[in-house]
Amino acid sequence: MADQDPTTARESMPQGDGAAPRSPAPLTPPAAPAPALAAAERPVTPRPVAPAGGHPSRWGRVDDDGTVYLHTDQGERAVGSWQAGEPADGLAHFARRFDDLLTEAELLAARLASGSGNPRQTAASARALREGLAEASVVGDVAGLAALLDALIERAEAAQTEARQARSSARAEAVARKERLVAEAERLAAEASHWKQAGDRFKAILEEWKTVRGVDRKIDEQLWKRFSRARDAFNRRRGSHFAELDRQRVAARNRKEELVHEAERLVQAAEWGPTAARYKQLMADWKSVGRASKEVDEALWHRFRTAQDAFFARRPALLDERDVGLAEAARRKEELLAEAERIDTSDIEAARAALRGIQQRWEDVGKVPRERIRELEGRMRAAEERVRSAADRRWRRSDPEGEARVAQFRERLEHLQAQAAKARAAGDDRRAQQAEAQAAQWRQWLTTAEQVVQER
Repeated sequence: MADQDPTTARESMPQGDGAAPRSPAPLTPPAAPAPALAAAERPVTPRPVAPAGGHPSRWGRVDDDGTVYLHTDQGERAVGSWQAGEPADGLAHFARRFDDLLTEAELLAARLASGSGNPRQTAASARALREGLAEASVVGDVAGLAALLDALIERAEAAQTEARQARSSARAEAVARKERLVAEAERLAAEASHWKQAGDRFKAILEEWKTVRGVDRKIDEQLWKRFSRARDAFNRRRGSHFAELDRQRVAARNRKEELVHEAERLVQAAEWGPTAARYKQLMADWKSVGRASKEVDEALWHRFRTAQDAFFARRPALLDERDVGLAEAARRKEELLAEAERIDTSDIEAARAALRGIQQRWEDVGKVPRERIRELEGRMRAAEERVRSAADRRWRRSDPEGEARVAQFRERLEHLQAQAAKARAAGDDRRAQQAEAQAAQWRQWLTTAEQVVQER
């Protein structure tokens, strides 16, 4: 009977003690087991193990003295004694104990297959069951249960190996993820200039960092130090940037306040041209300064534009006032011209003194209408030339060198004429002609010198 197939025996044997036979618990895994327990997906037993409670007489017997025996491949083995009742009841008792072991083994296998069981604990529990079968006080398919437990131990150990590999792979992937996060943080710390975006990214990296599990403590601490250094470096660089920006804004505010003060001071300026040019330069300076804080910039700009608009609103009145002033200046210069043109040149020193006074007052008068500049300046130059010519004539008349030159020219002319006459008397025509030619030249120079002296 021990060699008979348990499944066939269950199907052909009548229900001796009325207990309903149960089918073996399914040992196949669920449709989607955990990846780390892939080795547990295959059935852990080479054949079904029949419960003993339905017909325990297949697996054992009770002799006349109450000793309970288990049928094994090596023969019978006494597993206990039954003295409390019918032999069949004793056999059923030891069969139920076997079914309890089978149920425990099937539960371990099901948990392993589903991924809910811990492979290490499963292997330990299955090994303990397996080691106790040799002395177990049970009646049932002990050989089948032993095969089931052997297969279960094998699968549990394989699942442990796969779990270790999965944990190692997960650990490596976790390290790789954190290394990628650290590398990104270090790049942001060194290169980022969009401060808001980079700061938000640092926050996102930190949140993602918290979700990464399974990194060894030592490696995790090293990576965290790198991340912390990168974040601190970014914060320092960002702080320096905004500190410098604040300094620039303060400098821009101070400079723009200076420009505003000057613009407000120039509102009542009387000189239209120079002031308009200065306002243009102030505007160029404003654009080159840079920005202060938004509120300060807007307030200062409002003051600047108000001052500038107030000045340019005065333009018609300024132009009218300027035209009146230019016309008055032209009238005063006409008076000065009349005075200059009346200067008596008989007394040169007095004439020069009078002209200098007129020239000084001329400069003090200032600008005249553009269309009258050439006319008035021309008349002034003519008056100045009249005084200067009178002074030149006086100088020439009082020049002693003029008379000396006339006497020198006359003496030279007489000498040459005498040489010509002497040569002619001696019959030396060539020398006579030369002396006469030189005398003619000196006569011309003498005439010119006499005219200059006579014009004084």
